Amino acid sequence: MGKTAFIFSGQGAQYVGMGKDLYDNFPAARKVFDEADEVTDGRISKMCFEGPKEILQETVNTQPAILTHSVACYSVLKENGILPDVVAGLSLGEYSALVASEALEFRQAVPLVQKRGKFMQEAVPIGKGTMAAIIGLEREQVLEICKMASAEGVVEAANFNCPGQIVVAGEVEAVNKAINLAKAKGAKKAVLLAVSAPFHCSLLKPAADNLAKELEKVVIKDTKIPVVSNVNADFAREGKQVKELLVKQVNSPVLWEDCIKKMIDSGVDTFVEVGPGKVLSGFVKKIDKTLKVTNVEDTESLYNTIKNLGG
Repeated sequence: MGKTAFIFSGQGAQYVGMGKDLYDNFPAARKVFDEADEVTDGRISKMCFEGPKEILQETVNTQPAILTHSVACYSVLKENGILPDVVAGLSLGEYSALVASEALEFRQAVPLVQKRGKFMQEAVPIGKGTMAAIIGLEREQVLEICKMASAEGVVEAANFNCPGQIVVAGEVEAVNKAINLAKAKGAKKAVLLAVSAPFHCSLLKPAADNLAKELEKVVIKDTKIPVVSNVNADFAREGKQVKELLVKQVNSPVLWEDCIKKMIDSGVDTFVEVGPGKVLSGFVKKIDKTLKVTNVEDTESLYNTIKNLGG
């Protein structure tokens, strides 16, 4: 029997209505949303269920909303006896993974990611930074493009999602220059992303420094379920190390493809995407088509997953 990994959604997967039918149908999910409301003055479930979309899309709201929905999905899986051997999450999703591994208490995680969102948003003035997805080029080519485009300002590789899909982040002019260079190099696609800040690049150093101060007030225990970290695509077990990696994660590239490969190498053959959307499932399939991939974001997908995993 191969191992099962739970992978948790990152920012961008949010949608209005997420978590509503789980809340209505499962007491375990309701408990998670109620807890999130207690620590945020009742705002989280309203934002998830009713929006409006513009409010839900603000980083400071998106982060706690996705965390809450993801942990609600996890709690229902757990109640049905489906547990992971290993966990990981894309960027923000790493916090959901740490809650699942019992290293971080959910009640502490919600205000923490809210602040993380605020720090990330404030680090770079709106309109100064952006991100772009580059499809169809190799890693080395993208790194080369960033080097060439950096004559215009800061631009760095921010997410290595799967083969041929890399996201760059930085200052607007430099990112636009990188897009043009990528197209000239034969990229299938090079497009700006609808984000409000250049995540996971050196411009976010001020956000990392602020997050470090907040993390000093939070208890992070050793992980009970192995967690693969975005920063180094390796297992992070000790609470102290987890904290250091969470700080670095803000202004370091997310090595998602490497994280998935690390899990595959450790014997994982089944991936369950937990939380809104199916973005991560798509990445996993591009890395290895032979893997079993399923997702849980609502009642229907939950029952499908339980059936697929023989729970």
